[in-house]
Parts: sequence; structure tokens; C-alpha cells
Amino acid sequence: MRTLPYGSWPSPIDARLAAAHDGRPEYVGFVGAEIWWTEPRPAEGGRRALVRRRPDTAEGTGTPESVLPAPWNVRTRVIEYGGIPWAGAERPGDQGPLVVFTDFADQRLYAYEPDVPGAEPRPLTPVGRVGDGLRWAEPTVHLDRGEVWCVLEEFTGPAPTDVRRLLAAVPLDGSAADDRGAVRELTDDRHRFITAAKLSPDGTRAAWLAWDHPLMPWDGTQIMLADVDGDGRFGSPKPFAGGPDEAVAQVEWDAEGRLLFSSDRTGWWNLYRAEPGAAGTPSEAIPLCPREEEFAGPLWRIGLRWFAPLPGGAIAVVHGRGATTLGILDPASGGVVDASGPWTEWAWSLDAHGARVVGVAASPRSGYEVVELDADAGTTRVIGFAHHDPVDPVYYPEPQIRTFTGPGGRDIHAHIYPPHHPQHAAPDGELPPYVVWVHGGPTNRAPLVLDLEIGYFTSRGIGVAEVNYGGSTGHGRAYRNRLREQWGVVDVEDCAAVARALAAEGTADPARLAIRGGSAGGWTAAASLVATDVYACGTIIYPILDLTGWGTGETHDFESQYLESLVGPLAEVPERYAQRSPVRHAEQINAPFLLLQGLDDVICPPAQCERLLARLAGRGLPHAYIAFEGEQHGFRRADTMIRALEAELSLYAQVFGLRPPGIPTLELTK
Repeated sequence: MRTLPYGSWPSPIDARLAAAHDGRPEYVGFVGAEIWWTEPRPAEGGRRALVRRRPDTAEGTGTPESVLPAPWNVRTRVIEYGGIPWAGAERPGDQGPLVVFTDFADQRLYAYEPDVPGAEPRPLTPVGRVGDGLRWAEPTVHLDRGEVWCVLEEFTGPAPTDVRRLLAAVPLDGSAADDRGAVRELTDDRHRFITAAKLSPDGTRAAWLAWDHPLMPWDGTQIMLADVDGDGRFGSPKPFAGGPDEAVAQVEWDAEGRLLFSSDRTGWWNLYRAEPGAAGTPSEAIPLCPREEEFAGPLWRIGLRWFAPLPGGAIAVVHGRGATTLGILDPASGGVVDASGPWTEWAWSLDAHGARVVGVAASPRSGYEVVELDADAGTTRVIGFAHHDPVDPVYYPEPQIRTFTGPGGRDIHAHIYPPHHPQHAAPDGELPPYVVWVHGGPTNRAPLVLDLEIGYFTSRGIGVAEVNYGGSTGHGRAYRNRLREQWGVVDVEDCAAVARALAAEGTADPARLAIRGGSAGGWTAAASLVATDVYACGTIIYPILDLTGWGTGETHDFESQYLESLVGPLAEVPERYAQRSPVRHAEQINAPFLLLQGLDDVICPPAQCERLLARLAGRGLPHAYIAFEGEQHGFRRADTMIRALEAELSLYAQVFGLRPPGIPTLELTK
């Protein structure tokens, strides 16, 4: 064991390796017996590739293969955060599958027959001509009707809020490729936000979720139910369950034609079953497994799935408190049998075909993988995006699950990753530097999974504390409601409480604490530098910095009224918006910082960063601003992630007096 100061340990986890393993597979689904999904390609401009895995045969197991070459990018911009961007159907005989998908570049819906020699994707929808055009999400292919049903987001003017959303049917014959009028509207646009229609087994009813400003989908949603006639026309939709104080996150039909849905009416997202013939009042829904656990999560994208009905009445469920696991729920007994395997985190992507269940899972020792469960046999196996140790696992971060005490005695959940290296230790008496990581959302959480960006720091001798502050998901509605009208207060206090506790117990050096976060986490990082003296420096990534600007047109439609609950009604408490905004109090920032921003970000636009920098001009505060061409909200390109990680480490090195080998020096402006 060699003795070197914290922050100077040589590590095989470099920024290039961390960037190459960034991202995860998403949107798994069955096309007949095949399993399809999308997966990241950081080295290919950050595109999302569409991947298929053919069935196993007597000759061997199926091999995942990319369906479309670059530059095809299977990703939708609906509500900017996207949603399910593809769907497929198995065609009769030996014709092979038909797949429809949204391409990111033009947001058109395309059809593709991958097994037809010489076939190329053909457009099904026109290019939008107004504002941000036409966008499509959560498609379902109806071969018998010759249509694909999906959510349509249609911009009617230049502003982000000039938009309507409705359910639409697109002809599969391509007749709408240049004709918006050929798209059949299944519903009107009475609701601001919707998910796709789920058709009942007999084809006579459709169910979907809807909600309206100023609610976010974790505040309150409704299940809408409509009759469907033989020509595929919808009757007048009626609310079935949910409401302004009840968040339904997913709705499905079981084989008996009953509705299954996840609702937080008890304070926890649990599963319910209801007869569609009933009046639809909440009391008529039967709880299937009442527990103080979450069987769903925040609906940040269109079409997320935490459960999938199986033949015979059982239901595959992703559930847990904090961390999540995959289980099979027996509605008759209310019992859940969890799947075997090393995974401690299952994502919001789930599908089933017969007794086969497919999802996306990870653990602190493995990245996200595509995993298949045989519900009859109870066996699991990795079938795609398999984790391969890029370095010896002895260098991986070693998490501790902890609960800290915050102001007023409230619990704060966190993951602590101490500095860790198999061959190096720090001199006796030296305390390590720590960085508090703040997740985005803020209605979200930090999962307990292998993250080589965390390993990039811990293997060099810098600790990381991921804080699931009050307002985070995974711990019930009361926990996430702690942030209502308290954003910029509770999150800042909770992060500071964890940092102070680590210093007080001798885990961290109180003089070498930093904070970093992206998006809403960038807000908390910036607000923390304004409101506390806990941190010696900070990394602020594509942040919100000016609440008034963000709440009056500087963001997209989906979150344009999010601050009404996080901060309060702007018309009633405008001073609160100004009081909490870092851009209004730039003079109170006394710690060096790094600011990272994508120039194509429409969620947290560069203008907010530029406004903060203008107010800091001439103060002599060391800082750096790096803006990335072509990057949006959330960095996806390998070269961007490499530069960002190395710049962040250089900031800590300069402020904390560290000597990490081989890292370019970040130039700090004063």
C-alpha cells in the first residue's frame, strides 16, 4: 500500500472511460418474441440506437444487433424530456416485423421493415412548419386498422407554450407523410398533457392519463376513459380515477378487461384494479398490494412503465422504498415474489410477453443492463447491453446507505462513497475532500448504481455524497412534498446538513467540501453557494439560476408552471422568486465555481448563465464557464463529457490543493 495525499491517487478510471460508459438502455419492448430497446452511443454524437435481439434457437442464443446505422437517432422531443420513441408489430407469415420510430433530427415518425432486403425507413408524418413543429411519442402499431396511434404534440406558434397535445392515428401507408390533414385526431386538445391510449382487450374502450397546468404529473393526474367504435372513433372521454391531489403514474388493461393503475392516494404509489363499468370513484378501486412502498415513480417522460400484466392475472412490478426491485405480484393474495439476481435498481422500463418479462436493471457493481425474467421458472438473465468490467472492480466506488438528521429532526437519505483505492492510502491524520452531488428534478432521486463518474473521483481520493434531499422520490408523497414552496430552502439545508455531518464525524475535511449538480441540481448547487459558507467551491451544470425568468417564458411548456408548487404562485409571491434566485444575489457567491452549459438547451437556456456571469464581472471571483455547441439538456457526446469531467477535477485540484496526475489545468477567470 502506497501513501499519497487524497486527490493525487493514480486511477485507471479516466474521463474517456467514464464517458464511454455513460447512459443506459431504455424503452425495452417485445416485437413478437423479439426484444427491442434503445441504447446510448456517446462516441457517435450521442445518438440513441435502436437494437433488437432475435429469439434463441437450437443453434444458440440470440445476439443483440443495431437496427439502424448512424445518423439515425431514435428519440422524441415530446415535452422536451421525450418518451417512448418506437413500437413494433409482428406481421403474419415470414414478412418480419414492422417498426415505427421517431427520428430526433426532424421529429418525423418513420416506418421500417428491417427484414425486407433493401428497405429503408419511410416517413409517415410531415415536417412541422410552425414553431417547433410536430412531435410524436408512445406509438402503438395497429396493423388491423392500418394505423399507428400515438401522442401528438403540435406547435401552433413560435413560443414554447404555443402547443396542443392530443391522441392521433397516423396511416401506415404513408399518406400523411406530406399531409397533416391525413392524420386522424382521436381526441381534442382539452388537456394540456396526455399519455397514449391503451386499448381494452376487446377493442371497445381506451384509457389514458391526462393532467393540466399548473399540476405536474406527480401532483395530480386523471385516468380518462372513452368508448371506441368499430371504425376506431373515440366517444366523449370521461374521467375514471385520479384528480388534482392524486397522481396516477400508469394505467393498463388486464386480460379480463379490468383497469390496473398505480396511484398515490394513500401517500404511496400502490397498485389498484377497477372494473371499467363502475362509476370510477376512488372507493371502488381495489388495492392489490397495500404497502408503504412505491410501485411507480415520477412521470418525467411519456409512457414510463413500472408494471406489466401477465397471463393468468399476475403482474410484474418494479417496487421498493428508495431502491427498487422486480417482483411478481399475485393480486389474489397480495404477495410479491422478487426476482433473483444481483440487481438493486430496476428502471421505469418494463414489458411482458407471455411469462417473459424484460426490464433494465443495475447495481453498485454493474451498470444498467437489459434483463429478462422467466416468470414461470423464476430465472433471470442478461440479454442485452451486458455489463463488462472496464477496469478491475476493486476500483469501483463502495457505497454506504445512510440516513442523516436535518433541521427540525427530519430524515435525509443519502449514499456516501468514501475515497477508495486498492493500492493507495492517505497519510495518517489527513481528512479527505468530499463533493456533495445533487440530483436533478428536483422531483427525482439518485439511484444506488455503479456510476463511473463517481468512480472517477473516489478512485483518486475524493469522496462523494449523493443526497436524496427532502422533495426526492422513493420515500412516499409526504417526503417529496417537503419541497412544496420550499425549493431553494429544504434542498439547500439538507445538502448542507449532510456535508456538515460528514465533517463533524471526521469523515470529510470541513475545509475541502464542494457541491455539484445539474439542472435542478445545478440550481441547488448555485443556491448553496449563495446561502451557505459550507462549500469551498462548486460545479454548476446546465442550471436554473433566475426563477422569475424561468417562470415567465424562459423554459419549455412542460415545466413552465412547475415553480407554482416548488416556490409558490408567482403573482402572489414575486419577492420570493427574486429572494431565492442566485442570479439576483451573485455578490454573495464567494467560492470559486465551474459553470457548464449546452448551447442548444431549451429547458435551462444559456441566457441564465450569461446573466449570472454579467453580474459577477469585475468581482475578481475565480470561475470558469464552458459552453458546448450542439449539446442540449443533459450531455450526450463523449467529447463533451470528457472535457466536463476533467475541468471539474481541475477545479477541485486548484481549490483543495490536490495533485491529480495527467489532468489538463482549467483556466479560472477572475
